[in-house]
Amino acid sequence: MEPTATDLAMMRRALELAGEAAAIGDVPVGAVVYETATGRVLGEGFNRRHVDKDPTAHAELIAIRAAAAAVGDWRLNHCTLVVTLEPCAMCAGLIVNARLGRVVYGCADPKAGAMGSLMRLTEDERLNHRVTPIGGVMAEEAGEMLRAFFRERRGRTR
Repeated sequence: MEPTATDLAMMRRALELAGEAAAIGDVPVGAVVYETATGRVLGEGFNRRHVDKDPTAHAELIAIRAAAAAVGDWRLNHCTLVVTLEPCAMCAGLIVNARLGRVVYGCADPKAGAMGSLMRLTEDERLNHRVTPIGGVMAEEAGEMLRAFFRERRGRTR
């Protein structure tokens, strides 16, 4: 599947949010949840694990919680999640439990990705909900943001 124009616009916003995570010293990951039919943004988030001292404060979780609060329901089957990095197992489980209709992500995460890299949790037929992700959307931009963040952290210039 190819991303829509709305997916691309939302990925640009997610990249801005990832920049906010980097600015507070967290891994630059940003996420947006929007109504698929209308493009209305329902929730946004960026990584806040270090600031909040919370291992669950991933961008996806924050955005999904905000979206559920905005619609007054935990079922988000009419929504799309756009995130700059392939979701981990925790976030992929949340995606299934929130019944998200679509997921679009930027770069793959070979160390922790649960939507294609290490496993395909959201496509597991044993679960009660499945969603096939659209990956690699603006992957170069998302990946470069992560590489730059970790280069700076490690004090390298290349």
